[in-house]
Amino acid sequence: MSDLIKVFDNPNFSVEKYTKQLVKECVGGPDLQKKKKEIQSYSDKTSATLKKSVYANYMQFIETAKEISNLESEMTQLSLLLHEQHNILASLTDGAVTKTGDDERDTQTQEEAENMHATRAVKEMVQGFNGNLEGKTFLCEGALTELDSNDYRPIQRVFFFLFNDVLIVCKVKHDKRLEFIAEYDPKKIAVINIKDLNGVKNAINIITPDGSKIYQSITPAGKSEWIEQFEVAFRWDQQQKKSKKGLAPQPPKAKGTSTPNSNCEKSADMSPNELESVIAKDEENVGPDWIQSASDEIQTFIAQRHFEDAEALIRRCKEFLVQNKNFVGVVEIEEKIKHLERQLADVLLQELSKCHARNLEVALRSSKRCLQILVNMGKARQASGTLLRVCSIALRTAQREARKNNAEISELFFCDLAQVACAFLVSFESQPACVSALVVWCNAELQYFASQLKKHYLTKGSHLESIAKCVEGVRKPCAKLTEIGLDLSYHLEGLLRADLEDLINESRLRLLETIGRTDDPWQPFNLHTKSNLKRLLLDLETLGIDIRPHTTGDTWINLTQSTLNFTRHYLQLTNHCSYLAKSEALSKSCQILLRDLFIAQHSLKPDINMSVDPNFVAKNKRFLCDELLPIAIANFRRISGSNPDILFNIGVTRQNAAPIPKKRSVYQTDVF
Repeated sequence: MSDLIKVFDNPNFSVEKYTKQLVKECVGGPDLQKKKKEIQSYSDKTSATLKKSVYANYMQFIETAKEISNLESEMTQLSLLLHEQHNILASLTDGAVTKTGDDERDTQTQEEAENMHATRAVKEMVQGFNGNLEGKTFLCEGALTELDSNDYRPIQRVFFFLFNDVLIVCKVKHDKRLEFIAEYDPKKIAVINIKDLNGVKNAINIITPDGSKIYQSITPAGKSEWIEQFEVAFRWDQQQKKSKKGLAPQPPKAKGTSTPNSNCEKSADMSPNELESVIAKDEENVGPDWIQSASDEIQTFIAQRHFEDAEALIRRCKEFLVQNKNFVGVVEIEEKIKHLERQLADVLLQELSKCHARNLEVALRSSKRCLQILVNMGKARQASGTLLRVCSIALRTAQREARKNNAEISELFFCDLAQVACAFLVSFESQPACVSALVVWCNAELQYFASQLKKHYLTKGSHLESIAKCVEGVRKPCAKLTEIGLDLSYHLEGLLRADLEDLINESRLRLLETIGRTDDPWQPFNLHTKSNLKRLLLDLETLGIDIRPHTTGDTWINLTQSTLNFTRHYLQLTNHCSYLAKSEALSKSCQILLRDLFIAQHSLKPDINMSVDPNFVAKNKRFLCDELLPIAIANFRRISGSNPDILFNIGVTRQNAAPIPKKRSVYQTDVF
């Protein structure tokens, strides 16, 4: 291996010579294969060593790459500085050569040089900018810091290039390069001076067509310079027209013209009343100072989220403009105030729409501030609609969480509904027209709740017990809403009626199939132990029926096991159906279910091949008609509050039926 290292490391190594020498030395294919393996092993070892060295110096490679990129950016800046110096020197030499020219030409050449330099700098430094800067006048450039409008937290560093008719906004990347973000027309943006409050200094608010953003300068001088340059860009066209026209020629002074001294003398000659009238006329023509600066203050209040102060100032301006319309610029001020009022309403509605949270109480609490201001501004309808949309999101989120946690959704839904209604009525107590929106919203949310109830709880195949518990759990909290003047019970019953009738009919068919499935021996029921008998008697007594008169012996009941099981099950079904039958629309279906079950059990007959005492069969049937059915009717009437006419008619028809004839003995005779 050392020989190979020496050969390959030789600076005069030649592949052709080495190959020819190797072919001469090797005899046959095996020697060549051996040499090939040695060379291959040397290659593998060399690549492994190279990888180890790369891994060992990995961080140095990364740092070197960063330094190279930094050096590239610095070289770019140096080249720009050199270009700038070159342009300055060229302008100086040109100015020295053409010193005999007038000062105006020098300023024009200097402005052209600055424009060329700024244009070249933008094209070379700003990535992603493809705009045309020809014929534009450069005004200012510099770095600013963008702040969050909520908590004034720094977001990112930006760099501005301001020309006479375009503002180029760039982002300062981590490698100090500039990335193009947006460009705006200075005549379509507004710059607001923000007072130094809450530790934030040297900040300005720039309102663009894309929204409002806050930027911070490093020094107060930089802030004032930016404000002045934006004002220059805003009034650029007017200044150009004035410069083209030149100075207006001064008219010759006539004898009748009045000088300041003469005005002062006249004012001195006036009486005090005349002087006060003149001063009042001048003030009426200009208007008070606060109304002139009101628009800027309102924009500042909105930017700083002082919505109450902005609304109060807007109301004050509107009241003043209603009474005083005789000063200069009143139309423009009215338009600005109306625009700012719409802007404030939009901001408040946007803030209100962001108040939704998983906790409805938190959402209602956070929306009080915006609601109060919007109601004072006369935007109650928009505010009520936005608030109800926010409540819908919070309400449905709470329902989903409750279903995931297997919690009681009925109490939660109607409590949240009552909470929303109370908060709504408190916020809009002076706006009765908004109550209709609340009623419509409650109906829509109840409809959505009913659909979710049918989807998750009132499904096909559900037992009557779970259906009755679910419906009763919904009816009670819904009825409590009447305490705040909101009655939704009728609407709720209408939404659930069709599905409940289908479930009751399905349960009726399923229960009828269970009647008579087991073979009944038609013998008295033996419970084998006294404890079993006592437990059965207590269970039936809790359901409202006493069968102690039918007990015989220590463990016997003189009724069939099928009759006793049906008694327990029938009384339980009666209670469930009674709760459902509180709605008059479902009462008939529930009574039909109970009637069909009773008739099916009463119609059971022993098999023909069985030897059964007919009197014992008749006794079971009489027990169903005389004891079980009256108790079921009484329970149904007590719980549902209505008379079960269908069940009562069953009892009448069964009691009027002909009794079973007594079986005659085959051993009796009438011979004697």
